[in-house]
Amino acid sequence: VQVVESGGGSVQAGDSMNLSCTSSGTTFTINAMGWYRQAPGKERELVALITSGREHTTYADSVKGRFTISIDNSDYTLYLQMNNLKLEDTAEYFCHAATWTGLVWGQGTQVTVSP
Repeated sequence: VQVVESGGGSVQAGDSMNLSCTSSGTTFTINAMGWYRQAPGKERELVALITSGREHTTYADSVKGRFTISIDNSDYTLYLQMNNLKLEDTAEYFCHAATWTGLVWGQGTQVTVSP
């Protein structure tokens, strides 16, 4: 399985942005997908997670009520709708897939929120 992120960029605080993550390869082996982020000087942290059948979602407390994770089961495209962005949301955002054979990471997409 390979995953590739897109949709990052620069926005102002309060704006919205949608990230996408396309999957390829043996996507039928994907159990769950998620978004992580890493700000400069900080550890990578979970932003949101969703099971492949959309039964369960998990969000970091810092993004609850502002971010929404979703998945298109037809092609395992993952989305992250981010509303009311804050300065502290600035980070490199990584797509992640948990498969039968291990974990897969994308290369990341930068999200920068300015005042």
